[in-house]
Amino acid sequence: MGFLNKLFGKTKENETMENVKVAVVYYSMGGTNYQMAKWAAEAAKEAGAEAKVLQVQEIAPQSVIDGNPAWKAQAEATKDVPVSSSDDIEWADAIIFSVPTRFGNMPSQMKQFLDLQGGLWATGKTVNKVVSAMTSAQNPHGGQEATLLSLYTSMMHWGAIIATPGYTDPVLFAAGGNPYGTSVTVGQDGKMIEDVEAAVKHQAKRTVSVAEWVKKGNQ
Repeated sequence: MGFLNKLFGKTKENETMENVKVAVVYYSMGGTNYQMAKWAAEAAKEAGAEAKVLQVQEIAPQSVIDGNPAWKAQAEATKDVPVSSSDDIEWADAIIFSVPTRFGNMPSQMKQFLDLQGGLWATGKTVNKVVSAMTSAQNPHGGQEATLLSLYTSMMHWGAIIATPGYTDPVLFAAGGNPYGTSVTVGQDGKMIEDVEAAVKHQAKRTVSVAEWVKKGNQ
C-alpha cells in the first residue's frame, strides 16, 4: 500500500486534513445563550472549522411560553434555527454547548436531548467527540459551575474529550475566570453584566484546536 501511495503521489505529507466540524448546541429562554452560541460559531469558523448553530427541542408547554413575553419573543425570533438531532452529533468532531442554569443543573430541554443520544452512545459514536460548554445565571453564584459540571458528567459517560478553557488566556479573567467554561451573569433587564464575547471566542477556538489534534491523530 505504501508503494501504491508513493506511485500515485498519495503521502501523509501531501494529504489535506478535512476541516473540523463543530456543532454549537444551545438552549435559550431569553436570548443570552443563543448569543453566546453565535459568538462561538463565528469564532470556530474564524479558526477554519465548519460550524453550525443548533437549538434543542423545546418541551415547555406553549401556554407557559406565551405567558412570558421575553420567552415568547425569543422563541419567535429563533423559530428558523434548526433543531439538533443525533445526526448532528454524529457529524460533529466537536460540540460546544451553551445552556442556562436551572437550580444548579442543565435545563430539562438539554437533558432530554442528551438522554436521546443513547443510540449513538451504544454504538460508540460519541467516543472522542471534543466537547466544551458555557452557561449563564441571574447572579454570580447561581449555579454556573455546577451546571457545567453536571453536563460534563454526561460527557464522561459518552467517552468524550472535555476541552475546558482553564486559565489559558487573560480574557477569561475579564469574564469572571470560570475555568470550566465561560459563564455570564444576566441582570433583571435581560442583559449580560460581564463582557464575555472574547472569552466565548477564545473557548471556541481552543475547542477547535483540540479537535484538530484529535482528528489529526486519528488519521
